[in-house]
Amino acid sequence: MTNTEMPLLETERLWIRPLRRGDLQAVSHILDEALGFTDGGSQELRGLRERRRWLEWTVRGYRELGQLFQPPYNDRAAVLKSSGEIIGVCGLVPSLGPFGQIGLGGAAPGAMTPEVGLFYAVHPRWQRQGYALEAARALVHYAFEGMHLARVVATTSDDNLASRAVMRRLGMTLRRNPLSEPVWFQWVGVLHNPRYAPAHPLETERA
Repeated sequence: MTNTEMPLLETERLWIRPLRRGDLQAVSHILDEALGFTDGGSQELRGLRERRRWLEWTVRGYRELGQLFQPPYNDRAAVLKSSGEIIGVCGLVPSLGPFGQIGLGGAAPGAMTPEVGLFYAVHPRWQRQGYALEAARALVHYAFEGMHLARVVATTSDDNLASRAVMRRLGMTLRRNPLSEPVWFQWVGVLHNPRYAPAHPLETERA
């Protein structure tokens, strides 16, 4: 068994690197703008303090998860090679959800099962330029070639058309959850590793 710590990933325009403690302000701004994690008044400082705790945990986790031979469940910075600016956050994260509701994994509807989830968020200033897709492709390549995962998933809500567009361009099979809850599980993308593709993969459901 080998160490599972994710290496630095490189794409045509990006570095996908571990987060650093000094990234707090940049990452906090991206989360506010890209995902709507905004706080008002006195809530802002409390939010920043919580994010600092999360960032400290993330930074420590890179080494600890690798030494324990666990998947690199953590966020990473998407950085422009041309300027060094952080324009997004992405990563492989635990995804615990009712995947049986979409016919994945043979689980009964309503049963919670774990999957490896793909996460990506790009600051609005840099959206519509293919950066989310570029980062996601690098992560999928590492997941399949470096970790030999059988599949990865991604989840999103009805109103996040951009996220679903990235899933489709990755080649994911998209399934609509027949139930409206949870909101973040309204659409699920599944991408199988070609080396281990099932005999009958999920059929695509069109919106």
